[in-house]
Amino acid sequence: MNVAAIVALLVSLCGFIPNTAHADKIRDLVQVAGVRSNQLVGYGLVVGLDGTGDQTTQAPFTTQSLENMLKQFGVSLPATGTAPQLKDVAAVTITASLPPFAKPGQAIDVTVASIGNAKSLRGGELLMTPLRGADGSVYAVAQGSVVVGGVSASGKSGSSVQINISASGRIPNGASVERTVASSFSNPGDLVLNLNTADYTTASHIADAINHLYGAGTAHPLDGGSVSVRGPADPSEKVAWLGAIESMDVDPGDAPARVIVNSRTGTVVIGSDVRVSAAAVAHGSIQVTISEQPQVSQPAPFSNGQTTVVPNSAVSINQTGGHMFKFGPGVSLDSIVRAVNQVGATPTDLISILEALKQAGALHADLVVI
Repeated sequence: MNVAAIVALLVSLCGFIPNTAHADKIRDLVQVAGVRSNQLVGYGLVVGLDGTGDQTTQAPFTTQSLENMLKQFGVSLPATGTAPQLKDVAAVTITASLPPFAKPGQAIDVTVASIGNAKSLRGGELLMTPLRGADGSVYAVAQGSVVVGGVSASGKSGSSVQINISASGRIPNGASVERTVASSFSNPGDLVLNLNTADYTTASHIADAINHLYGAGTAHPLDGGSVSVRGPADPSEKVAWLGAIESMDVDPGDAPARVIVNSRTGTVVIGSDVRVSAAAVAHGSIQVTISEQPQVSQPAPFSNGQTTVVPNSAVSINQTGGHMFKFGPGVSLDSIVRAVNQVGATPTDLISILEALKQAGALHADLVVI
């Protein structure tokens, strides 16, 4: 086969290359305004612990809570002036997230965490606890066995071992919803789609896709983070209509050029659109080493001297040879990573290099330190 035939074959094969354009569902890019979860919190008691509960001398509120609960069942403790010393009870906080459109009788998960000095909640049972919202109203009631993922053990000598956290746990389906939260979804009027990440291009693409399917004027961007959509007044039709909109494919806008630096863990994340202007970078390191090697001074026999320990310190400073590399104009992410890897820079060195490039005006990206 000659060269012309090969070229013709390659050109014909190019027509069968699939389109690799990136597209996301609208449901993955937006949230409907007014449709949100609500946080719930409560205070209760976990009982049935195997000696790992609160030490009531240091957490008196646990005893007070238990006494108040027993009074509701007609049990009165003798007024001896001495608080009962309990080891199988722990005071805890209970938190949960009430999802949107939750109806009375539905079950939700709850998280239980000790607020005293309980060592472990493993094997405990949460007594019935009301969960309240920000307005003070009760929206759910929690009760059930606590599932703990952590393990801890200690010996009489004081040695202990711990894996994960055993002072907190979860109760799957541990709360029953008692009240519905009013939602603005059924109200007449336009719906607003709030973008998870504000972007003018993405908002424009979402409005264009909806208008292309339902006609011009159906949707229009309010700003870079919201799109207003005109929908049917009947709530039942609005559900199916919004479901069709959320299933539409939209090409989101490109992410902004950004470099994320976590100075505590040494993690550096560089976006694909990060560019660097022409710059030369030299980076070296200075290592200071201090070692202590004490020596024993022994006096001569039959002398009145005493054996003493003489400190002996060795201090050395080692400055490793600095590596210098040059970035050309418009260098991409691949070139930056390749150059840094070639000189063997650590994450800490990379953070210093990026900060210096930003100060020099050569790094065309937002440098975010978390």
